[in-house]
Amino acid sequence: MNIMLFHSTQGLRPAVLQAADRLRAAGHEVWTPDLFEGRTFDTVEEGMEQQEKIGKEELLKRAVLAAAPYSERGLVYAGFSLGASIAQTLALGDDKARGLLLLHGTSDIAPDVTAEDLPVQLHVAEPDPFETDDWLSAWYLQMGRTGADVEVYRYAGAGHLYTDPDLPDYDEEAAEATWRVALGFLETL
Repeated sequence: MNIMLFHSTQGLRPAVLQAADRLRAAGHEVWTPDLFEGRTFDTVEEGMEQQEKIGKEELLKRAVLAAAPYSERGLVYAGFSLGASIAQTLALGDDKARGLLLLHGTSDIAPDVTAEDLPVQLHVAEPDPFETDDWLSAWYLQMGRTGADVEVYRYAGAGHLYTDPDLPDYDEEAAEATWRVALGFLETL
């Protein structure tokens, strides 16, 4: 499978590169574009400041440019938090998308979007300050209306970026469960 993996608001941190290596070890081809041009951040707040400086439109433009050379192959879009929201936006706009793997994040869905039978898997903490229960319920219903085939996995007590071993949110048990399920999902595509 060809996977475009986008980083969180904290930048292209070692955990993203480790995730890409894990995916490659399972036989996938993976690209990890650096939307922050080499900058990484220790906190979500610092990353969000950078995200705001760059702007949503510019981040999406960078993501589209990174994915464009490979989109004809039929990409699985994936991402962490901010990267998940970017992956979702790109997957819903790409009729050749093979799947969507969301880790720690979602995004708004335009009312006229269709994604007939697009396999979508979301992994998120429970509770998550950025992905509240009300938001996730509405997101799930809206994603279902697009025609996507959606699976949601929640991890009680885990922190927001629980798959990053270098952050305080890290939860080894939840992270390993996420990767086990996600790798199984990718095998079905």
